[in-house]
Amino acid sequence: MIVASSLALLSLMMPPVSVVSSATVALVTLRLGAFEGLYVLLCSSVAAGVLGLILLGNYQFALAYAVVLWLPVWLISIVLREGRHLSLAVEIAVLLGVVSVIGYYLYNPESAVMWKAMLLQMMPADAPAPVEELSRTIDLMSHYMTGVVAAGTVFSLLFGLFLGRWWQANLYNPGGFKQEYLSLSTQPRLAIGSIAVIALAALSSGTISEVSWNAAILVFVLYTVIGTAVLHTLFAATKLARYTVPMFYITLFLIPHALLPVALVGLVDAWLNLRKKSNQSNA
Repeated sequence: MIVASSLALLSLMMPPVSVVSSATVALVTLRLGAFEGLYVLLCSSVAAGVLGLILLGNYQFALAYAVVLWLPVWLISIVLREGRHLSLAVEIAVLLGVVSVIGYYLYNPESAVMWKAMLLQMMPADAPAPVEELSRTIDLMSHYMTGVVAAGTVFSLLFGLFLGRWWQANLYNPGGFKQEYLSLSTQPRLAIGSIAVIALAALSSGTISEVSWNAAILVFVLYTVIGTAVLHTLFAATKLARYTVPMFYITLFLIPHALLPVALVGLVDAWLNLRKKSNQSNA
């Protein structure tokens, strides 16, 4: 509770620390169960609220943490604990993101207007000459910001879950998390449904198209995670694995555009089972 609440406050200055905060809730839930995880979540929320009230003069961020990060990571930790399949937990996390996108559009159908206003406020007053081009870019981005924010939140949830699971494996089952992570996969029917979402986005128009594209961004998160596991396995099977695996992750970090082919690999793996074929060829 101390770690979760104090790191939540620290993450206001260092956002990546929020992953560690979420991982503490995940670890307790994975090891001790849903009730103990909920107890830590609620007490951490109260503690974070008190700290926020003392240091910042408000407690709203504690409520935001509980709703946006701790509660979802608690739910997917229960799924992983009871279902014992990391793939299912990842799919549920992405599904929560898709539901949140749809729910937000039901609450605010004109969300693009809100995002555009926020992005325009962030635009520096001394912006370079082509202001019109920047405005067009902002106008385009505003239609997809709901999905982008949801995708960032889901990535944070998954990283928190993975870190909590890794801690659990190091304590009670060394090497277990690596095996789980590298076996991530989805069923072909889910891949077909994902393609249907993208097709709906491309073929429709108006709000339906916008919502579908934002949901497709969440689908991209799912297959990026799976594609990363697939390519890690393939690179690890090479003779230069000690170099290729680290370079693979460095490339993803430095060149975000590389995530698209990684996601395509994850999508194709639903039918081709690339890791199995690689193992057969190496046998």
